[in-house]
Amino acid sequence: MLDAHFTKRRRDFTVSFSLKLGPGESLGLFGASGVGKSTVLACIAGIEDPDDGYIDLGDVHFFPPPLPLHRRSIGYLTQEPSLFPHLSVRDNITFGLSKIEQADPERAEWIATLKNRLKLAPLWNAPASRISGGQARRVGLARMLARRPPLVLLDEPFVGLDRQLVRELIDDLVFWSRNIGFSMIAVDHRADVLTRLCPQMAVVLEQGQVIQRGSWADLCSAPATPLLQSLLAPL
Repeated sequence: MLDAHFTKRRRDFTVSFSLKLGPGESLGLFGASGVGKSTVLACIAGIEDPDDGYIDLGDVHFFPPPLPLHRRSIGYLTQEPSLFPHLSVRDNITFGLSKIEQADPERAEWIATLKNRLKLAPLWNAPASRISGGQARRVGLARMLARRPPLVLLDEPFVGLDRQLVRELIDDLVFWSRNIGFSMIAVDHRADVLTRLCPQMAVVLEQGQVIQRGSWADLCSAPATPLLQSLLAPL
């Protein structure tokens, strides 16, 4: 279980966030741009340190004291896949795995599953510098899932992609969330994306503060603020 309660001061406001998320559960973190959603993910991932509070994943204490990023059992996907351009698609995906892990038959089978499900077989040996932006997002997703993390953080990873690819990547994430059982927190400014990714629960931020929690049906039927009502209008 992810158990977190922390604050982080920004220039114009303070982000205050608390959450308990069980194995296999998903949460959509919703709100306008610049309200602190990415800050929440950055604190959980270890890219930023909270000013106070705590973050625990099961028996592992992420904060305090700050646990180094590489020791946190999470997958973290952003708008930029940040691939190594000189490495092949295969080497990018397996980059974070030790030689022992790569030689493990069960791990090799899992990598093969990712390769086939994400349609990466034709690109497997190609340098990352020669693949398209949409293909790079698939590679980034495969690399994130290669270690089978118990917690996945998504910070608007579908920006700039066509609708068909977005639908395919969401379907893949939902499929693996159900079959692997990882928990997921997703940030996006589009409610329709979050409702498909995280249909169970939503948290809405405005100026760093949680203004509403509940199901998407709750949010749509009784939005807490006029701004939230306008953001949910397309639903």
